[in-house]
Amino acid sequence: MVSPEEALKVVLEVTRPLDELGVPYVVGGSLASSLHGIPRTTQDADLVADLRPVHIQTFVDAISTNFYVSPERVAQAVSRRSSFNLVHHGTGIKVDVFLLKADPMSLQEMIRRQIFPVPGISGVSLQFASAEDTVLQKLHWYQLGNRSSERQWTDVLGVLKIQRKHLDFKYLKEWAAYLEVEDLLRQAYEDAGLDPAS
Repeated sequence: MVSPEEALKVVLEVTRPLDELGVPYVVGGSLASSLHGIPRTTQDADLVADLRPVHIQTFVDAISTNFYVSPERVAQAVSRRSSFNLVHHGTGIKVDVFLLKADPMSLQEMIRRQIFPVPGISGVSLQFASAEDTVLQKLHWYQLGNRSSERQWTDVLGVLKIQRKHLDFKYLKEWAAYLEVEDLLRQAYEDAGLDPAS
């Protein structure tokens, strides 16, 4: 388990070549919830990227020095719009890269991504999922995991509590309905002591 700051330093080694290639990306998962909510240690980092076949060779060449990477897995993931992972040689941190899908929620998350400075590194920024999209994606994964992940639920409550004055509740309601997690969102509001109507 590593701190968000340690994980973000590793993520930067992945996003630099993405930036150089002009590939849109968004950092999500526990790193986004640590940014918007309550920081916690993590085992890996998650990001979504719109890698295309033309990018594969240059991307793999750029990261292969510092990461274990399977070019075949990358090519397969790009072709299937699935995912691949990278393991950082120096720290053992795993970076899961999910290929951008064409569904409305995924496209919204990419469009609404926000630039934030990286804690502890002067003059460096990353593109993170918004607070709302972080909550929605966490609820979605919580649902997929049979509603049993205490970490996912705690991450959701942390973001809701910290960002309570800045959240777009209309957006949350609309996309919770799309993801069929409306009941979970209502329960999260209750557990976090929020009243969206007030």
